[in-house]
Amino acid sequence: MTKRILVIDDEDSVREIIQISLESVAGWDTLTASSGSEGIAIAESEHFDAILLDVMMPYMDGPTTFKKLQASVATCKIPTIMVTAKAQTSEQKQLIDLGVAGVITKPCLPSDLVSSICQILNWDQPTQE
Repeated sequence: MTKRILVIDDEDSVREIIQISLESVAGWDTLTASSGSEGIAIAESEHFDAILLDVMMPYMDGPTTFKKLQASVATCKIPTIMVTAKAQTSEQKQLIDLGVAGVITKPCLPSDLVSSICQILNWDQPTQE
Protein backbone atom coordinates (compact mmCIF):
# COMPACT_ATOMS: atom_id res chain seq x y z
CA MET A 1 0.00 0.00 0.00
CA THR A 2 1.49 3.34 -1.10
CA LYS A 3 1.85 5.98 1.61
CA ARG A 4 0.04 9.29 1.10
CA ILE A 5 1.74 12.41 2.38
CA LEU A 6 0.41 15.96 2.59
CA VAL A 7 3.06 18.69 2.38
CA ILE A 8 2.03 22.09 3.77
CA ASP A 9 4.54 24.86 3.00
CA ASP A 10 4.09 28.44 1.80
CA GLU A 11 7.18 28.34 -0.46
CA ASP A 12 6.51 26.92 -3.94
CA SER A 13 10.09 25.75 -4.47
CA VAL A 14 10.23 23.95 -1.10
CA ARG A 15 6.89 22.19 -1.74
CA GLU A 16 8.08 21.13 -5.18
CA ILE A 17 11.44 19.79 -3.92
CA ILE A 18 9.79 17.83 -1.09
CA GLN A 19 7.11 16.44 -3.41
CA ILE A 20 9.65 15.33 -6.02
CA SER A 21 11.86 13.85 -3.29
CA LEU A 22 9.07 11.81 -1.71
CA GLU A 23 7.70 10.62 -5.05
CA SER A 24 11.06 9.76 -6.68
CA VAL A 25 12.92 8.36 -3.66
CA ALA A 26 10.03 6.64 -1.85
CA GLY A 27 7.32 6.29 -4.49
CA TRP A 28 4.78 7.92 -2.16
CA ASP A 29 1.68 9.79 -3.31
CA THR A 30 2.21 13.41 -2.34
CA LEU A 31 -0.28 16.27 -2.27
CA THR A 32 0.67 19.84 -1.43
CA ALA A 33 -0.93 22.89 0.13
CA SER A 34 0.45 26.43 0.17
CA SER A 35 -1.12 27.54 3.47
CA GLY A 36 -2.29 26.19 6.78
CA SER A 37 -5.96 26.72 5.96
CA GLU A 38 -5.63 25.03 2.55
CA GLY A 39 -3.77 22.15 4.21
CA ILE A 40 -6.48 21.67 6.81
CA ALA A 41 -9.17 21.61 4.10
CA ILE A 42 -7.27 18.99 2.08
CA ALA A 43 -6.47 16.91 5.18
CA GLU A 44 -10.15 16.84 6.17
CA SER A 45 -11.30 15.74 2.71
CA GLU A 46 -8.76 12.98 1.93
CA HIS A 47 -6.89 10.21 3.73
CA PHE A 48 -3.20 10.75 4.56
CA ASP A 49 -0.62 8.60 6.30
CA ALA A 50 1.35 11.67 7.41
CA ILE A 51 1.61 15.45 7.12
CA LEU A 52 4.82 17.44 6.65
CA LEU A 53 4.14 20.90 8.00
CA ASP A 54 6.33 23.99 7.65
CA VAL A 55 6.76 25.93 10.89
CA MET A 56 7.12 29.47 9.51
CA MET A 57 4.20 30.48 7.30
CA PRO A 58 2.27 33.75 6.96
CA TYR A 59 -1.32 34.08 8.29
CA MET A 60 -1.39 30.71 10.06
CA ASP A 61 1.95 29.27 11.18
CA GLY A 62 2.76 25.59 11.56
CA PRO A 63 2.04 25.28 15.30
CA THR A 64 -1.37 26.99 14.87
CA THR A 65 -2.17 24.77 11.88
CA PHE A 66 -1.15 21.69 13.90
CA LYS A 67 -3.43 22.69 16.80
CA LYS A 68 -6.35 23.05 14.38
CA LEU A 69 -5.57 19.64 12.84
CA GLN A 70 -5.52 18.15 16.35
CA ALA A 71 -8.88 19.75 17.17
CA SER A 72 -10.62 18.03 14.24
CA VAL A 73 -11.86 14.45 14.54
CA ALA A 74 -11.10 13.98 10.82
CA THR A 75 -7.41 14.89 11.14
CA CYS A 76 -6.32 14.46 14.78
CA LYS A 77 -4.90 10.96 14.22
CA ILE A 78 -2.68 11.87 11.23
CA PRO A 79 0.97 11.92 12.36
CA THR A 80 2.42 15.36 11.69
CA ILE A 81 6.10 16.14 11.24
CA MET A 82 7.22 19.76 11.51
CA VAL A 83 9.74 20.96 8.93
CA THR A 84 11.83 23.93 10.03
CA ALA A 85 14.93 25.85 9.08
CA LYS A 86 15.59 26.41 12.79
CA ALA A 87 17.99 23.82 14.12
CA GLN A 88 18.03 24.98 17.75
CA THR A 89 17.32 22.11 20.14
CA SER A 90 15.16 24.35 22.35
CA GLU A 91 12.94 25.34 19.41
CA GLN A 92 12.64 21.72 18.28
CA LYS A 93 11.70 20.71 21.84
CA GLN A 94 8.89 23.31 21.86
CA LEU A 95 7.51 21.72 18.68
CA ILE A 96 7.78 18.19 20.09
CA ASP A 97 6.00 19.41 23.24
CA LEU A 98 3.02 20.38 21.03
CA GLY A 99 2.60 16.69 20.26
CA VAL A 100 4.03 16.48 16.74
CA ALA A 101 5.50 13.14 15.69
CA GLY A 102 8.90 14.70 15.02
CA VAL A 103 10.90 17.57 13.58
CA ILE A 104 12.98 17.60 10.40
CA THR A 105 15.44 20.42 9.73
CA LYS A 106 15.59 21.80 6.20
CA PRO A 107 17.32 21.82 3.86
CA CYS A 108 18.02 18.11 3.67
CA LEU A 109 18.86 15.64 0.94
CA PRO A 110 15.93 13.75 -0.63
CA SER A 111 17.14 10.37 0.63
CA ASP A 112 17.72 11.81 4.13
CA LEU A 113 14.21 13.28 4.11
CA VAL A 114 12.65 9.90 3.36
CA SER A 115 14.87 8.17 5.94
CA SER A 116 13.96 10.75 8.58
CA ILE A 117 10.23 10.35 7.92
CA CYS A 118 10.52 6.55 8.11
CA GLN A 119 12.55 6.77 11.32
CA ILE A 120 10.16 9.23 13.02
CA LEU A 121 7.04 7.27 12.05
CA ASN A 122 8.59 3.82 12.47
CA TRP A 123 7.89 2.95 8.83
CA ASP A 124 9.91 0.48 6.77
CA GLN A 125 12.30 2.14 4.34
CA PRO A 126 10.69 2.06 0.89
CA THR A 127 12.34 -0.08 -1.76
CA GLN A 128 12.19 1.24 -5.30
CA GLU A 129 11.86 -1.32 -8.06
